[in-house]
Order: sequence, then structure tokens, then C-alpha cells
Amino acid sequence: MNAPDLSAFNPATIAVFATLAILSMLALTVTFYKVIQFSRMGVGKHQSAETIVDHWLNGQPDEAMRIAANRKTVLARVLEAVFSALRARPSDNDYAEELGRQTALVELASMSRRMRLLEAVVQAAPMLGLLGTVIGMIDAFGVLAATQGAADPALLAGGIWTALMTTAIGLAIALLTFFAANWLESRIDGERQAIETLVSVVIYGRVGTTAAGK
Repeated sequence: MNAPDLSAFNPATIAVFATLAILSMLALTVTFYKVIQFSRMGVGKHQSAETIVDHWLNGQPDEAMRIAANRKTVLARVLEAVFSALRARPSDNDYAEELGRQTALVELASMSRRMRLLEAVVQAAPMLGLLGTVIGMIDAFGVLAATQGAADPALLAGGIWTALMTTAIGLAIALLTFFAANWLESRIDGERQAIETLVSVVIYGRVGTTAAGK
């Protein structure tokens, strides 16, 4: 069965479909933007950071600084700030922690930028779908009220189709955006935890493995 002609719908119905299309494009654009941004920032590249920390703990601070100075990853930039603080004030761990924290906040703020747009899409898309459902039902009951006898099913099709499709489209957009936003948030949380762990390791040392084996 072919879908009803959208040109037969009222302006409110067309506006709902257009807004849902805009929301879907917005979610897709922001998701691709964040994936590209994370790749350029070096999010998730923890192995190189572990190598940097190993050099520092093994008494090779110059090599650690050299690798960190490339600033190719989020962790490298944070570690560079911590190393600089420890070299400037070797006995002041609080200073190193604060400088690392400030650098981490800048990085995490950049990673979190535009994430609220995805949250807005998740909340708005179902509501717009519901609005389309209400409009479609109003159209359908309007057709019924305007007919004196039995209503022509073809006249009801537009309102019923709108009521079903807008809800389905709104929920689909919200669900896909929800999964994308959660995946991106999980990468941000993973980077936050890695920053906290490695900064602590650099300043206070790595927990010995012998204790875990007892």
C-alpha cells in the first residue's frame, strides 16, 4: 500500500515531518562530528600514554617528556602538564595535581561540547512524534465529523498514517540518538578515568603487583 500524498496534509503535519527530518540530520551531523573530533584529539589511545608513564617511572623523564610533547592524544597533553609541574616544583605534588586537573578540564570540556544537542534530540523527537499523532487523530476525527454517512476510508488514511508514522519516526530517531550519545559519553567517561589513574600513577607511583598476588 502506498503512503498517502504529503501534499494533502495540513501545514502542521508537514511541519512535524520537516522538524523530525531536521532533528535526524542534526543528530547524524553531531555524531559524525564527535567521532571525527575524538579521532583528532586522540581519544582512547591509552597505550601510548602507558608508554609515557613507564618511561617516567623507570627514570627516563626526558624520554617521557619528549613523547608527551608531541601532544597527539588527550592523555599526552595532560601528562605533559603534570611533568612540567613536577619538574618546576619537584616537592609540590598538589601543584602537579592542580595543573593536571586544569588541563584535563579543558580537554574534557572540548570532548563534551555539543553533546547536549544529542540529549535535546532524544527528548524532543518522541514529543514531536506524539504531536504528530495528535494532529493525525484530529484530522481523522475531523473527516468523520464532516461526513454525514459512512466515512470514505481513503479520506481517513492521511490522518491515520500520520498518527502512526510520526510516532514511529520520532521513537526511531530518539532511540538511535540515545545509543549514539551513550556510546560517546562512555568514551568521555573512559578518558576521564584514564586521566585520573595516570595522573595519580605519575605523582604517587604505580600500585605494586605483588600485593595483588597474595
